[in-house]
Amino acid sequence: MTLAAVATLGAGLLAGCADDGDDETGSSGGGKGGNKGGTTITVGTFGVFGYKQAGLYDEYMKLHPDINIEETSIERNENYYPQLLTHLGAGSGLADIQAIEIANITEITTTQADKFVDLSKAPGVKKDNWLSWKWAQATTKDGRTIGLGTDIGPMAICYRKDLFQQAGLPTDRDKVAKLWAGDWNKYIETGKQYMKKAPGDTAFVDSAGGVYNAVISSNAKRYYDESGKVIYKDSPAVKEAWNLATTASEDKLTAKLQQFQKSWDQAYSNGKFATVSCPPWMLGHIKEKAGDKAKDKWDVAAAPKPGNWGGSFIGVPKASKHQEEAMKLAAWLTAPEQQAKLFEKQASWPSAQAAYSLPTVADAKHPYFGNAPIGKIFAEAAKGIPTQVLGPKDQIIGSNIADIGLLQVDQQGKSPKDAWKAATKTIDNALDQ
Repeated sequence: MTLAAVATLGAGLLAGCADDGDDETGSSGGGKGGNKGGTTITVGTFGVFGYKQAGLYDEYMKLHPDINIEETSIERNENYYPQLLTHLGAGSGLADIQAIEIANITEITTTQADKFVDLSKAPGVKKDNWLSWKWAQATTKDGRTIGLGTDIGPMAICYRKDLFQQAGLPTDRDKVAKLWAGDWNKYIETGKQYMKKAPGDTAFVDSAGGVYNAVISSNAKRYYDESGKVIYKDSPAVKEAWNLATTASEDKLTAKLQQFQKSWDQAYSNGKFATVSCPPWMLGHIKEKAGDKAKDKWDVAAAPKPGNWGGSFIGVPKASKHQEEAMKLAAWLTAPEQQAKLFEKQASWPSAQAAYSLPTVADAKHPYFGNAPIGKIFAEAAKGIPTQVLGPKDQIIGSNIADIGLLQVDQQGKSPKDAWKAATKTIDNALDQ
């Protein structure tokens, strides 16, 4: 099945990816005013989860005439999450269903779990429907599951076929995947080979930060150990990702950009780099920024190792006045059939593995990317993602390594040693607060 809707998506549309625009709060009903009378279920989200846009609220209300659904969305998670914590602390001001971003799920399960309903017992919820690692992320040590997985971000490598051909590299997606199969070092070696015959002033990859994020996202243990101890300074995964990213920069494989900045978007339009790590939600961003002139020049190949970038959950606070109705809605919204519909309409990749066999997902191809079989590529990646050990400050650690440390190497020419010192100083100050 060809997904025309996927091809029109831009960045920031899906939960777990970078948000653009002003910070603002908006409320919207599921349909034209919802149903008069009955029970109103409120849903609190950040960004665009897609339930309203995909018509799922309307569908549920038709199936349940006694239910109204009202969604309130805050544009950016960095504004949404502090408010969620404040409302949880006060035990008031909460929606019946609240979204939780992957970067915050560990803090919620370890410090706020007693304020959420155990959804493992919700009607219609089947644990086996989800990828095991996704289910585990929202499950407490004593076995309570406080969030149901919505989307995930299995990673592939998007690459420019025309630039690969000019550089003397294969262009067939299966042959491209074999260049670096199983080893991120091979990806960097492919980059060195590309740069020997790089067309024009193009680079192999967009940024050192992009390389770091891709490598670190394919590891189970990164910034914390299983006991919750911060280990990022001694983490083998961090060391590997840092070394590969700085090597890419120092060997001039990168376009020295920063992801989700205007210059990065412009580089898509100008064809300045040949590869970028891409989860499903990135495809719409590339299509939007590269434009029609690059149609069929981009393609999608499997990444060296499966990794995850993005994803969220929805939970039901105990403060909800409509717990039973909210649990039923949460279970329905995250069921495989609805996750498949959300993928078709919004390109939100399902965390429910049971959706991968449904035709909407299994047969999905992307016309902009040479009809790449994205359903097959991303399903295989999703199944191979390791169960990651997450910590409450993962996002702070990772973003500072990329945006302070690696940016200094990539754009300012600082040594990896000095850049690492600058990043760790900022991180340690943030962790002490």
